[in-house]
Parts: sequence; structure tokens; C-alpha cells
Amino acid sequence: MNHLPETVMQRPLATISLDLDNQWAYMKTHGDNGWKALPSYLGSFVPRLLDLLQQLSLKVTVFVVGRDAAVGKSDSVLRMIADQGHELANHSFNHDPYFHCYSEDEIRREVSQAEVQIARLTGKKPVGFRGPGFTWSNGLLKVLAERGYLYDATSFPTFLGPLARAFYFKDSKLTSQEKQRLRGLYGGVLDGTRPIKPYCWRLADGKELLEIPVSTPP
Repeated sequence: MNHLPETVMQRPLATISLDLDNQWAYMKTHGDNGWKALPSYLGSFVPRLLDLLQQLSLKVTVFVVGRDAAVGKSDSVLRMIADQGHELANHSFNHDPYFHCYSEDEIRREVSQAEVQIARLTGKKPVGFRGPGFTWSNGLLKVLAERGYLYDATSFPTFLGPLARAFYFKDSKLTSQEKQRLRGLYGGVLDGTRPIKPYCWRLADGKELLEIPVSTPP
């Protein structure tokens, strides 16, 4: 029998996730030189994160970029995440901000390459995905469904996406053409009208894919 107070039992459940975007990924999106050397702060950040989660008795989903799992130098800290009972999910292989422009074959390659590296560290294939910069396409949903993913968590239902994109571009080193190609970064005005609770995408081939939107309290 559950002895929790009734007020506690009536509280809605929440999922907590973290995009483990590394230093090089931010530099790449911002157009900064030097990102190809893959500078990383995972070695100092992840242990602090895990200590905090342990203190709070929380288990979370961590969306891991496949290239970080592939370079080898981050193996130990990424394994620590899984060893402490947290879920490692797929955040694409290259964390390319132009991901929404990819063809289905390119998406398939990005998803599968990250799968291989995450499975190498954890011993199991990831079942969840989040697009870099909250960018997605119908082709992505199709690829995830055909590869047996249980959920996508890319949808970011907020009207603030375009403002966040403008702020990010303000002091970036991106050309006007690159900024135009990144118009899907952080979503658009339409995304503010999407549901904030989980729902299912119904795809053209009859399959369904669970969507768990990124939503936070005001």
C-alpha cells in the first residue's frame, strides 16, 4: 500500500532530460573556428552532473552525440552515465544544425552511426532520439519508426524559438546564407501551437511514433 500523502500522489509525473551538447557542438553551430579539433568539457561536467543527480535521487535521459562516443577519450565518462542507471539516447552523430535539410538516407546514416557508438558503450541500442537544435522533418520520423525507436523528443512547443535563434545569430560568425539555411534551428512560430503533452505521430505507412515534447514550467 502506498503511504504517500494524497496531494503528492496526485502530482503529475515529469520526465527530465539533458542534451549533452559538447563544447565543439556549440562552436560548430555558432560558426566558431577550432570546433573540428573537438574541444570537450565532458570530463569535468559529467562527474559533477552525476553527483548532483545522485544527491537528488533522480534518473534522467541523456541525449548523447554519437561523435563524442566515437572518439574514445570520453568513453569512461559516458559509461558512468549508463552505469548509474540513466538512459543514454540518440542525439545524432554529428550534431549538425542543418539536420532538418538532410535527405532520408543522410538521416538514416546519422541515426545509425550514433546508435552503433552508444550501443558499444552501453551494450544496448538507444530507443529515443532528439534532433540537434530541436530540428526535425517528416523524413526523420519515418527513419526512427523503421529503425524501431520507441519515441522522438525533438518537438519544442514554444513561440520563443525564433527569438532564441535571432539572439544566437546576433554575434555569430555565420554568413547570411548559412543563417538562412538554419531557419529551422530552435523551431518556428508554428511549433508554439503544438501539444505540450506526449502524443503519437501517425505516419504514412500506418506506423506510429510517440512524441515526448520538450516542455518546462514558465
